[in-house]
Amino acid sequence: MAANTIGKIFQLHSFGESHARAIGGIIEGFPSGFELDMELVKTEIERRKTNQGDFSSKRKEQDKLHILSGIFDNKTLGTPIAFYVENNDAISKDYDKIKDIYRPSHADFTWQEKYGIRDYRGGGRSSARETLSRVIAGAMAKQFLMKNGINITAWVSQIGESVWKSESIPNKEIIEKSKFRCPDAETEKQIQNNIDNAIAEGDTLGGIIKCNISGMPTGLGEPVFDKLNAVLAHAMMSINAVKGFEFGSGFDAARMKGSDHNDEFFVDGNKVKTKTNNSGGIQGGISNGMDINMRIAFKPIASISKEQNTINNKGESLKVKIKGRHDVCVVPRAVPIVEAMAAMVIMDFYLLQKINE
Repeated sequence: MAANTIGKIFQLHSFGESHARAIGGIIEGFPSGFELDMELVKTEIERRKTNQGDFSSKRKEQDKLHILSGIFDNKTLGTPIAFYVENNDAISKDYDKIKDIYRPSHADFTWQEKYGIRDYRGGGRSSARETLSRVIAGAMAKQFLMKNGINITAWVSQIGESVWKSESIPNKEIIEKSKFRCPDAETEKQIQNNIDNAIAEGDTLGGIIKCNISGMPTGLGEPVFDKLNAVLAHAMMSINAVKGFEFGSGFDAARMKGSDHNDEFFVDGNKVKTKTNNSGGIQGGISNGMDINMRIAFKPIASISKEQNTINNKGESLKVKIKGRHDVCVVPRAVPIVEAMAAMVIMDFYLLQKINE
């Protein structure tokens, strides 16, 4: 199986399945001598954990991080950082009855067709459990970026039909006080009603996460095929359940005239800025120093308890009702995953730019 690595200089090699002994990764390219706050890494792990509320899977993992190499006295050695987290609360028997069934909109059929074998327990490698490795690596990357003045903030702007339409960048503390990571109390109430209805109906909900990256330097990005926006899109689309990505003005640009969309330059002190930011902080695939703005759309989780029509591995038609511990809406838990993917991409380009200077 290929494509378990992201990055060129700062790299994460991810391994593990949902019900395997552990999930883990190897980080390469982290500069030596950087002091990591491991409590902040643990905080990011906690933000992603299951069993966070009525919308979340009831799988209750300890998610204790084990560092095997690459860090000494909380400082990076410049060598590969190897880590793992044990899977302690996987209940594999929950999947025995559906091991031969292709669940609608899951990866069961495609993985079986591609590899001729699949780990049906919890979705195996296609499970969102895999994103734990990303959050751990991203937590370390975020600390490096913060030391260099770059900050990443993501939040929930929509779940189901409930939308927070503000374009302002919310305070991180306010985001984290919300159980849905939506920084608007009224929208949060609407979301709760949507969640309650979905639970009662045995259904699930999708939504949208917005992400802002501030403090960006100019010059990050490698045209033609490694444009910064293209690699960010690749990173976000690699997250489980992501079905849509917008950058800057996104699809709204299709309805605009050039005179409305163009970001006019001006000089503020000794810094070049733009009056608007329809470009989303990236022009020609290269960062222009303005904030990077993204919107990431998540589909409803495919594991619903409603009866559905499907087939088994013999091609026989049947009905299935999926049981077990599943998220009603994964979007709130995906906020730290979005931040982690953004952090890894930006750190990779940051280090590449330093080499080119």
